[in-house]
Amino acid sequence: MVMQTSKRAGRKRPCCSDLGRVLSPRLFKALADPTRVGLLIRLATAGSARNVGEMAEGAAIDLSVVSRHLAILREAGVIECVKRGKEVRCSVRTTALARVLREVADLLEACCPAGPPSSEAKEEKPHERP
Repeated sequence: MVMQTSKRAGRKRPCCSDLGRVLSPRLFKALADPTRVGLLIRLATAGSARNVGEMAEGAAIDLSVVSRHLAILREAGVIECVKRGKEVRCSVRTTALARVLREVADLLEACCPAGPPSSEAKEEKPHERP
């Protein structure tokens, strides 16, 4: 359970200090590139591990570029690659990735429970002048 201290008392919320632990720049950098997101989607929807050649098929980028993007995803912990002989097969680390993203969401909600109202939840009314 995440505990909070009073913001009015000027004390830092203990839950917010955990954000730095889970907000990995490496993870968000890996997920910020549209090409890597596309590769992640292709890998996730493939249903089984794929090698670099299979991932590059039909892609608009060179095999070496696909390999580099997969390495960034692997280093960020998004995918797992296993070498079998000369072949390297990659798969999404679904459980680990979902756990990290859930933890980020939970910590943000705990630290920022009273964020600004969403434009979907409440439309601002135009100011009327007398």
